[in-house]
Amino acid sequence: MVLVATALTAPAPAMAGTAGTTAPAHAASTTRTTATAGTTTGTAGITSTAGTVGITGTAGRARMACGDGSYNAEAVLSGSTWTARNGSRTVYTGTSMLSAMQAAVGSLTSGRTSKQRVVVRGSGSMSAGSRLSLPSYTALDVCGTVNVTGSGSGDQAVVYARGVRDVEVQNLRITGAPLYGIFVRNGTNITLGQIDIRVSRGLGIRIDNHGDRSVRTRNVRIDNVYVSGTSAHGVETYGLDGLTVGTVTARNTGESGLLLNDTINATVGLVDAQGAGTGTGYAAFRMANRNGRIGGSYPTNVRVGQVIARGGGRGIFCVSESGGAVIDRVDIAQTGSNSILVENCYNVTIAQSGGSVTGPGDIRLASRTEFPVNANVTIQNLRVTDSAIIENPCGNGTVVRNNTLVNSRIGVC
Repeated sequence: MVLVATALTAPAPAMAGTAGTTAPAHAASTTRTTATAGTTTGTAGITSTAGTVGITGTAGRARMACGDGSYNAEAVLSGSTWTARNGSRTVYTGTSMLSAMQAAVGSLTSGRTSKQRVVVRGSGSMSAGSRLSLPSYTALDVCGTVNVTGSGSGDQAVVYARGVRDVEVQNLRITGAPLYGIFVRNGTNITLGQIDIRVSRGLGIRIDNHGDRSVRTRNVRIDNVYVSGTSAHGVETYGLDGLTVGTVTARNTGESGLLLNDTINATVGLVDAQGAGTGTGYAAFRMANRNGRIGGSYPTNVRVGQVIARGGGRGIFCVSESGGAVIDRVDIAQTGSNSILVENCYNVTIAQSGGSVTGPGDIRLASRTEFPVNANVTIQNLRVTDSAIIENPCGNGTVVRNNTLVNSRIGVC
């Protein structure tokens, strides 16, 4: 059935959708609604449902200025000389910011079972072919900018941690051309505070479990990230259980602003992206590779307060047997491809509380043949302008309701 609207559509009765949590076998839908009544308005400027970001610090305390409070070691720049100290001990003197930071970290108590803190005071540079490695029970607070120069390969990063627990990066600013800004592999209790990444290539932040995929990286918190200019994703996760994100602000990232892969039990406050994935199929916010799948089912376990997208590739993209997600509010306009694409996803609700989509990109429900078709996808409470809501092929239990159409059409099964 196709409904064409050149102005606001007339009211139509809305029906409740069928809730479900498991991926179905291929079958035609038996529960469907295409009601298009509603008065939902756009959501620009609405505060994230996760609350105000940045009032509390990364350790749950009142946020202090960078470098304030007690610390165990520090690396300080004076003129062109870096000096690293731990108490009365000087552990490094020289011109290398990276060597000073690593020496300060290395001076912390061996075998510790609680966090010790390193403060870095000053700005400097490091090679893209190097990294600052953080061991377990380490907090890092960088009060300055790290500029990355030259070239490198592999998983080199400004900050790198692998097989660790209780690692915290409280403040960090990165410029230049890194391979990764922050790279964490197989960790537990990972906290990132105020992170600012303005670069010309690379991937901003990647946190995964790819050292040992049988063990998920657990309990990750990211307070506030600003990322621009990456050639890859702004922030990417893979194989996490337990993720809390305050705000990801992405500007002109080569790929997605925030990408969640195979990540469960996640809460995201706000994704605010402009120019994310321009000319690609990536999106301001993307879920892929069975994201949200717990065992063989898709209970609601991924919750997003708001997605704002301007330009770029897509606004929201759910793909490859992902689901178990509720996105509360959306504000999407002028994307180069689909505003929203849901492809082989299960138990997904978009715009639970409302929002707006402005074309030319459409809202598309689709499926690849190698996976079961969409199931229990709800698109609701949207003001849709110069766009369309299209479903092909038919999914199971699709609900499209309470949407206001302005010069837009619906074509669903």
